[in-house]
Amino acid sequence: QDGVSRMKLIYTHENGFIVNNVKNIIEANGIETVLKNEFSSGAVGEVSAFDAWMELWVFNDKDLERALDIISTMQSKADEPEWYCNQCAEEHDASFDVCWNCQSEH
Repeated sequence: QDGVSRMKLIYTHENGFIVNNVKNIIEANGIETVLKNEFSSGAVGEVSAFDAWMELWVFNDKDLERALDIISTMQSKADEPEWYCNQCAEEHDASFDVCWNCQSEH
């Protein structure tokens, strides 16, 4: 290897909103990310549906393990019950710490 860091895929999902939520959480932890396939949902039918899923990549190898730990923690919360926002009553999956509708914290 030539010492150049390489981007690594850390997360992909058919729901772009979920990918963006993961991106926001990872970046809030000071990790630089890159979204791929952000605008390819219109391409479904031309490419396989899986190939059109949004992908979240870390920019630097050195951030890979920490980013995967953050995602693992988020996914472990997925088994917890949903919650309702105190401000706007929107229902959320347990993995969300901030309301997607009004940005109030859980």
